[in-house]
Amino acid sequence: MHYQERIVTYDYADLNEITLAWAVTIHKSQGSEYPVVILPLYTQHYLMLSRNLLYTGLTRAKKLAILIGSKKAIVIALNQTNQQQRYTRLQQRLLSCC
Repeated sequence: MHYQERIVTYDYADLNEITLAWAVTIHKSQGSEYPVVILPLYTQHYLMLSRNLLYTGLTRAKKLAILIGSKKAIVIALNQTNQQQRYTRLQQRLLSCC
């Protein structure tokens, strides 16, 4: 298997360490949960940065949520509240984890 220009070799005994993975949009994931969620947040996707989408993405994670991107994108998402007011306690959840 090639990974960032490196060859990674797995022995037959290590094959149980490989797990099938795929990407799912936040919209498609509504109503589902996953053990780990990796949520990319970049300013290039400005129109998609909103508090309710960030909340939905984070709450799909059962055990671990990983945010990848810039702090600026997270701030933009948290401040985008053009939609209907929701009482999600998102700020408290984010502060309690860090």
